[in-house]
Amino acid sequence: MTQHQQNELSCAGCGVRIQTESKELPGFVPVSALEKEPLICQRCFRIKHYNEAASVAVDQDDFLRLLSGIGNTKALVVHIVDIFDFEGSLISGLQRFVGNNPVLLVVNKIDLLPKSLNMNRVRNWVQRQAKQEGLRTVDVVLCSAKRNIGFERVIEEIERYREGRDVYVVGATNVGKSTLINRLIHDYSDLEQELTTSRYPGTTLDAIHIPLDDGKAIIDTPGIVYSSRLTEIVPRSFLGTLLPDKPIKPLVYQLNAGQTLFMGSIARFDFVEGERQSFTLYVANGLNIHRTKLERADQLYEEHKGGLLGGPAKEQLEEIPAWTRHSLRVKQGSYSDIYISGLGWIQVNSDSGALIDVYAPKGVKVIQRPSMI
Repeated sequence: MTQHQQNELSCAGCGVRIQTESKELPGFVPVSALEKEPLICQRCFRIKHYNEAASVAVDQDDFLRLLSGIGNTKALVVHIVDIFDFEGSLISGLQRFVGNNPVLLVVNKIDLLPKSLNMNRVRNWVQRQAKQEGLRTVDVVLCSAKRNIGFERVIEEIERYREGRDVYVVGATNVGKSTLINRLIHDYSDLEQELTTSRYPGTTLDAIHIPLDDGKAIIDTPGIVYSSRLTEIVPRSFLGTLLPDKPIKPLVYQLNAGQTLFMGSIARFDFVEGERQSFTLYVANGLNIHRTKLERADQLYEEHKGGLLGGPAKEQLEEIPAWTRHSLRVKQGSYSDIYISGLGWIQVNSDSGALIDVYAPKGVKVIQRPSMI
């Protein structure tokens, strides 16, 4: 088969153009399967034969064009976010695109939070933060698709707000969207029907329609890639260290001004000014944390990045953008998180106030927010 013939092939399940280069992009088929009839992409194959959807990803511009079609339909929009990377996985501007359609916010991976947490407090925090980001939601559901916590509630709320309409599922990469889609397929779908496709105006992207028993569909949209998340720019081999897979064990440090914490070799936290106080780190348990004096921090990093400090190997670090400094002042008597997208957050328990510098790769989102916990 020539390259030209291959370029003309489309998936019989969803209609996307077939490609053999990248498993992460829509339309992937192994070269060995190109002669099969009917020819379907790997994502459709997994849905049809294993009741299992695989995640595919698109960049932000393509995704926003894709979203523009939702406002012209009557549907329920299920927006899945990651509680561990809340601001990094929230789709900013979603409200502009969905029109008057209701948005159900499904907050996944709550199994990663310490078990002692009051979930009502977390839910209230999520509602406030979503509202501040301009997102109007009909409800917020906390769940863990992986651990099967709260999933019945997700199903109940989808039924409550769907009202016989299609369901669009949207989310960033690595938020657990595929796991949740797979549960919906298992609970909802009659896969004897054919998968169908919809092509969005102004884009070549296709979304898979997974048929429901009432003639409507779950529309699985590709995951959006946000380069402002650390998880998108570190080597894939390091993701297992960065992404927690079990409840986070908070790490409490009593610091004096002029002390530094290195989080692996990928971020740095400087306590510049303030009285001695405690800082609590909520990061993956396997991430190496190293404390030193601020005056020694630059030299220590140059000598030990990728080694003693942990994190990606030194040669891999050269592929990551150089650090940018973020200066943040925590007001006296406030309870704040210093949040680094894709890494976690540092809770500042400040009665006296603090001046903090955070160093992270250029483009990674670093913000101060009201304390989650």
